[in-house]
Amino acid sequence: MRDDHKISQAKLAKAIGVSQSTVGMWENGKNNPEHKTLLKIAEYFNVPLDHLAGNSEEDKAATSNAVRINVYGSVPAGIPVEAIHDIIDWEEIPSDWIKDGSEFIALKVKGNSMYPKYLDGDIVIIKVQPDCESGQDAIVFINGYDATLKRVIKNEKSVILQPLNPEHETKIYSSGSEPITILGIVVELRRKI
Repeated sequence: MRDDHKISQAKLAKAIGVSQSTVGMWENGKNNPEHKTLLKIAEYFNVPLDHLAGNSEEDKAATSNAVRINVYGSVPAGIPVEAIHDIIDWEEIPSDWIKDGSEFIALKVKGNSMYPKYLDGDIVIIKVQPDCESGQDAIVFINGYDATLKRVIKNEKSVILQPLNPEHETKIYSSGSEPITILGIVVELRRKI
């Protein structure tokens, strides 16, 4: 990317606030830039973040059966996903998943309310959809607050948000009593060891 724009290591380093040797280590594969630094580089070159992750023909061929989705640290209610700036990483999902127009995001799990299935720091892949089946794990907004991960149990009179950890309280909402909005359902759990 830098060579394509005829920019020296020193000029790039100065523009993004790192040393020239740091840029050299990235280019030699001895180190990788942090996510916030990648954002600065993408802004500097005026390209999408995904463009930095793999724009060579070899990279494209290797990932042609996968697409990258954003991992969010939090998802506030009422804000379109495209407008959220709390992007902390990215994950790859099979490109087949989006062939029908489905939308996916990833979210970092916070807290231990869904322990032992989900641990603090896990990444969950979410299929964005406005509803879920009873018994599915979903990302839910309650009264317009940030999204929370819970098992959703539905019956004729109420919606139950069930944590898996017995130390946390189950919340029961009568139909129509408090606005509960589904952001999407969990389709995959990813855990780094």
